[in-house]
Amino acid sequence: MKTTLELDDALLTEAKAVAAKRRTTLKAIVEHALRRELAPAPEITNPDPEMFEVGPLGFLVLKRKPGETITLEQIKAIQEELDEEELQRAIHPRRI
Repeated sequence: MKTTLELDDALLTEAKAVAAKRRTTLKAIVEHALRRELAPAPEITNPDPEMFEVGPLGFLVLKRKPGETITLEQIKAIQEELDEEELQRAIHPRRI
């Protein structure tokens, strides 16, 4: 099916360059991008249901009480804890 799209000049130029680099067509690049965008999002597993919930857009978000503010320090602490758990799983894959 043929259609007409109005694209930003820079985006079109970049898409054409990617197509040439991959030795494919602009049509194939656009079709692939549309299929990827329209595909159902993979199911997200919640690593800690007491701390996180899956938000309306399918991302993990911190659970909080109405009106509660989450500080940058809290986010950094959670990230450090998750990084440490990931490191431990990498070092000792059977322990965790």
